[in-house]
Amino acid sequence: MKFAGLICTTLFVLLVQTLAPVQAALRVDVTQGNIQPLPIAIPDFNGDGATGQNIASVVRADLDRSGIFRPLDPHSFIEQIKDLNTPPTFANWRAINSQALVTGAVSTQPDGRLKVDFRLWDVFGETEMMPGKEYFTVPANWRRIAHMISDAIYQQITGESGYFDTRIVFISESGSALNRRKRLAVMDEDGANPIFLTRGDYLVLTPRFNPTAQMIAYMSYYSGRPRVYLFDLETGRQQMLGDFPNMTFSPRFSPDGNKIVMSLESRGNSDIYVMDLRTRGVTRLTADPAIDTSPCYSPDGRQIVFESDRGGSQQIYIMNSNGSNVHRISFGGGKNGTPVWSPRGDLIAFTKQGGGSFRIGVMHTDGSGERMITDGWEDEGPTWAPNGRVLMFSRTLRGGRGAQIWSVDVTGRNQRRVQTPGDASDPAWSPLIQ
Repeated sequence: MKFAGLICTTLFVLLVQTLAPVQAALRVDVTQGNIQPLPIAIPDFNGDGATGQNIASVVRADLDRSGIFRPLDPHSFIEQIKDLNTPPTFANWRAINSQALVTGAVSTQPDGRLKVDFRLWDVFGETEMMPGKEYFTVPANWRRIAHMISDAIYQQITGESGYFDTRIVFISESGSALNRRKRLAVMDEDGANPIFLTRGDYLVLTPRFNPTAQMIAYMSYYSGRPRVYLFDLETGRQQMLGDFPNMTFSPRFSPDGNKIVMSLESRGNSDIYVMDLRTRGVTRLTADPAIDTSPCYSPDGRQIVFESDRGGSQQIYIMNSNGSNVHRISFGGGKNGTPVWSPRGDLIAFTKQGGGSFRIGVMHTDGSGERMITDGWEDEGPTWAPNGRVLMFSRTLRGGRGAQIWSVDVTGRNQRRVQTPGDASDPAWSPLIQ
């Protein structure tokens, strides 16, 4: 299988044309716990037949999935947009209670590339909300253009970065409980374009992207030896990360991508180590007769959050990136693990086990403000969107009836299942694709 170009965007060209900057009056505060979704009209983009319809359809789905927008039914539209550069008749859009309007057009250039234009309008303010944009790309990239448009709309109206132009690496599961097949896979944020990276001949777990979304670190039982591996999405090449004598697992990249922090098992005990990918030098960070695992760097790379049972039960600890100043932060009861630092640096997401169930929670980096944001029977393994406002996680149904991937915003109010090819678990979010 060829993987070149799976994440790479060398064929992709983006041009931005400034028309007339206008101060946006329409804004949604995504930090509120209860948001009334914003009614927004997104007609099919003009020109080029099905491509314009497909782009508009993906934008509607993206914004609807966020829970912040309510795309209106195209059958309710009174006006047909014919000229992208002519302001719409705002009264026609106010009549259907639309507060924002997206208009767009698609055309094919002489060199075969697509040109996609779009505008965002404040219906009640009767103004254009942002400079008009033009995207030029090869036809196969039309779906990515749609996600980029969704990101631009999301950012303009919420003031927060979008997260639609991203990828998810995950474990695809199939087969019976006694003969489970687990394959490394990657897909778009909305579940589209799934690609299997391994064949399922051996168990794979805990995949994680590097900061450029070109490399994945994961644990593999290839040849029956549980080790951390690297998968290069550009070349499809896999390599074992060091030939350690014992099991290595739970890898995660540093924010600059130059290091991997992971757990190494020895004589029934596991400690946390870090490897410099440039020199392959290894440094031990913890030395405790307990199980230390699931390390994750802070966004600035200065600290590491991890889980440990050194206090008698599974809890969350923070240390400096050199292993100093280890201190516990979880005191909210139950067992707590799989901590992940928010890209914003303000919160840590984790899995809480208690009362016969697993749930996803968040807390401040000092352990204060703990709150649960999911209520499933077995929810675990959170991963943050690059804007720090949405998470994905694994959900196992009662009785072990299959694993699913779900998303939830940081307030806990917008839980949605992510469509995957069959059962799926262990999601990890990429940064925004560059």
